[in-house]
Amino acid sequence: MKVLITGANGYIGRRLVMLLQSRGHELFCLVRDKRRLQLPDTSGIQILEGDLLKPDTFPELPDNIDVAFYLVHSMGASYKHFQSLEEQATQTFLHALQNTRVKQIIYLGGIANDNSLSRHLSSRCRVEEILSGAEIPLTVLRAAIIIGSGGASFEITRDLVEKLPVMVAPRWIDTLCQPIAIRNVLQYLEKCMLNEASYHQTYDIGGPEVLSYKEMLLRFAKVRGLKRWIIRVPVLSPGLSSLWLYFVTSTSFTLARSLVSSMHNEVVVEKMGIDKVAPIELITYDDAIKLAFDRIAQNEVVSSWKDALTSSNEKLNISDYMEVPVHGCFTDKRNLTTDYPDYAFKRIWSIGGANGWYYMNSLWKLRGILDKLVGGVGLRRGRRSQLDLTVGDALDFWRVIVADPAKKRLLLYAEMKLPGEAWLEFKITEENNGFVVHQNATFRPKGLWGRLYWYAVLPFHHFIFNGMLKKIALP
Repeated sequence: MKVLITGANGYIGRRLVMLLQSRGHELFCLVRDKRRLQLPDTSGIQILEGDLLKPDTFPELPDNIDVAFYLVHSMGASYKHFQSLEEQATQTFLHALQNTRVKQIIYLGGIANDNSLSRHLSSRCRVEEILSGAEIPLTVLRAAIIIGSGGASFEITRDLVEKLPVMVAPRWIDTLCQPIAIRNVLQYLEKCMLNEASYHQTYDIGGPEVLSYKEMLLRFAKVRGLKRWIIRVPVLSPGLSSLWLYFVTSTSFTLARSLVSSMHNEVVVEKMGIDKVAPIELITYDDAIKLAFDRIAQNEVVSSWKDALTSSNEKLNISDYMEVPVHGCFTDKRNLTTDYPDYAFKRIWSIGGANGWYYMNSLWKLRGILDKLVGGVGLRRGRRSQLDLTVGDALDFWRVIVADPAKKRLLLYAEMKLPGEAWLEFKITEENNGFVVHQNATFRPKGLWGRLYWYAVLPFHHFIFNGMLKKIALP
């Protein structure tokens, strides 16, 4: 089957690409920037570059497309103008399809059954209206909150639960929702492809449970082994709620405003029938959270690789950590220009083990000792080879997640005992002023202790990371 996926580098799009590729479909992935769509395997995939908001940049589409997925929205781009942006993008999409023989459009929107809808949900309905005006059979799936690691809603929930032992929440905390696992969303999307029973139909899709946002937060905390208290206050304006969400979590203020305005609308399944057209086994909310923590991104890649590494006394799927998270993280980013890129590359590729960490090794050793005292792996594992690195290798108290010599990139995931999760990335890029060595440390804290830990070690980072970078980049 020939399938067009718009928004292929988005949260849903990337996962759908991996799933449909594994099924053997011929894919055409529409993105604004080809460089942003990084795929481990591009067989059967043609990447098309074009901007739906710039019709003159839009590429000519293949005329024999079977199914076109529309997975684009502009909610995070502009709170004031996102509705007009979404209309414009939809019109461009339909105009491009006029010269094709596409048999079906599948659109993923949001549940919108209340009489008074937020601007976000109203805009989604307007997109449906525009798409339905075409002569092409349309299938609309309206989802509630999608539970999957890396998604905005999931990461915001995680930020709230892990950062705040006590939460003061507005009235929308009691609004009902029917959250759905990302895996179920992908299953529905796939099963509707060229399924004539789904043509010209609109379905609500949700998980097996209807929960309030308060219940979702408390259940999330329970899964994470945290005790949380939520105090409901009668008055907290949407503006203040948005500011609260913005400062407590890592979302943008634009997205926070859109999300808060939508939280007044119940998103519960009313438009039934998807279970008859595409029967699947629904995943509970708790299980969806657990799956999300097991699989951070690229769900289909994880299922094909199935790495289970146990030297840290825990199961670790390599691909779960290939995407360094953005939401709810602290970062330490350092760059240094070098005239010796080959030297820097060799230093990166031989770091750790017998060579140590190049600067203040005594402190690294102390960290290893402390890790051992609390049941961690310490530094004793060393590394398999002092010259070679392979994905899955143990490297002291790190695990090699990405080792790409061609791109001169090394990504490590911490297996030391931490109140959170940590990544350390090295890469070398060629820029206008020469070669640059990048050293990026990312830490995603778990609860208050995680945040306190970061601030406690922050003074040491200035000396250790700065010195280490110089030893790597300069002979």
